[in-house]
Amino acid sequence: MKTVFIISAPSGSGKTTLVKRLLASVPGLLFSVSYTTRARRGNEVDGVNYHYVARPEFEAMIAAGEFLEWADVFGNYYGTHRSVLTQANAEGKDVVLDIDVKGARQLKDRIPEAVTIFVLAPSRQVLEARLRARGEDSDEVVTRRLRDAAEEIRNYAAYDYVLVNRDLIESDAILSAIVQAERVRRIRIEDRIRPILETFEV
Repeated sequence: MKTVFIISAPSGSGKTTLVKRLLASVPGLLFSVSYTTRARRGNEVDGVNYHYVARPEFEAMIAAGEFLEWADVFGNYYGTHRSVLTQANAEGKDVVLDIDVKGARQLKDRIPEAVTIFVLAPSRQVLEARLRARGEDSDEVVTRRLRDAAEEIRNYAAYDYVLVNRDLIESDAILSAIVQAERVRRIRIEDRIRPILETFEV
C-alpha cells in the first residue's frame, strides 16, 4: 500500500494553505476529498472541496462500513471514504488526508503505518489573529474555535511530526521534506532495494 499522510491542525493554523502548496509542489500525491452533510459555502465545488451528500445517504454509508473514519462535528457528518486507498494504489500515488484529531485517531488505528503531522500556530494570540483576519466567523465562533484548539493541541504527542507554522515558506519546505524523507525510509522501499542488491551478488 502507498504511504498515507494524515495532516491535522486547529482551525486557523494554516493547514489548508500548506496542504495546497504541498500538492502543487510534490508530485505523486492524491488528496482525499472528504464526504460531508454540511451545506456548500460560497464558491465551494462538489468533488473538490467536499463530496456533499444528504444525511440519510451518509448514514447508509456508515452502516455499510464505507468510511475509514467519520465524525459528527457540530451537527454535520464528515468522513473519509475507503475508495481513496483503492484509487491511490491504482494510480501509484501516496494519499494526503486533511482531517481532525478524532478522525486521525480512528485512521491511525486502521492504518498504523500512516504518517501523522500536526500543524500548530506559534501561539494562541497568533491563532486568534489569523481567525479574525479571515473575516468569516462571529466572535462567538472564534471563541469556540480557540476553545476547540486548546483541546486539539493536547493531542500533539500522538503525532509523528509537529510543524510550528511561524513562516509559510519555511513551513512549506519542512512539510515537503517530511513527505520526501518518509518516501525513502527503508521499510517503504524494500521492494526497490532488493533488485539493486541482486546486481551485486556473484
